[in-house]
Amino acid sequence: MADFLSQYSVQRWLEMCPQGYLEDTVYGRGADDSEPAELLDNEVLLEASIATTVQLVAGERCALAASSALVNLAPDYPSKRFLATQTLDEARHVEIFTQRLHDLGVAKDDLESTINRYANPNLVKFAETLLEKVSDGDFVAGVVGQNIVLEGMAFTVFELLEATSRDMNPKFARTLQGTIADERRHVGFGENRIGSLIQQYPEKRRDIERMQQEMSYYMLATFADVFSSSAESIDVGQKMAADRSNGSEDVEWHGAQLGSMSADDLEAILGDTVLKEFKVRLGRIGLEYQSPKAPV
Repeated sequence: MADFLSQYSVQRWLEMCPQGYLEDTVYGRGADDSEPAELLDNEVLLEASIATTVQLVAGERCALAASSALVNLAPDYPSKRFLATQTLDEARHVEIFTQRLHDLGVAKDDLESTINRYANPNLVKFAETLLEKVSDGDFVAGVVGQNIVLEGMAFTVFELLEATSRDMNPKFARTLQGTIADERRHVGFGENRIGSLIQQYPEKRRDIERMQQEMSYYMLATFADVFSSSAESIDVGQKMAADRSNGSEDVEWHGAQLGSMSADDLEAILGDTVLKEFKVRLGRIGLEYQSPKAPV
């Protein structure tokens, strides 16, 4: 427990985050960073960027609601303190991705209508599945859903977005680098804290595994919806990146060359990568990964 106390203390959070990789950032990026003109002037890329960022806001709003509620459900003070820092992380994520919507031209008065227009219904159901467990007061299921499933998904999605944005949009890539660092810490807490609680409450395993299966289905359905409507913007972005790189080496992610992949291939590698990570992480805490049905 001593190592747990020091690793997830508020002091450790201060040293790593606001005094560490977030120092001198504004909304998670450099003060003078801006969205590239090529994106803002291209109708296809602009709408796709707004739609993508809305999914991030929707996911982070769920994470904020879950982590803040889990503070009071936590059975010990080290967990309460960590989840308090996670709540601030999630609030920051909501803020920085909301700010990105404004940077992309979404007026403040149009924020909620824009989110309602673009938020994927399957992502909404994904969030509802988690928040139902939290609302029922189930701390163990809530942390698995939040810190293993939701944060595990977000970690991999952010990695993919950061890889594709690194050259074309350094401002967005810088924002994502900070969120990736946050998510890595959140997932680590889920793995390190929940394993012992799963052993204490073995009767919860089946219900939590069903939750993971349901959330995984809605995640894959969200990916299917998003990528099926993104073929044109992906093609435009890849051509623009190729023109800018002038024949330099393609961006590689998990062994795949992102600059030449179709929307279907990108969907497949993202889904496979997330599910493989779920299987490993769930195994570490004593749960058996449940394969979701394929979205129709």
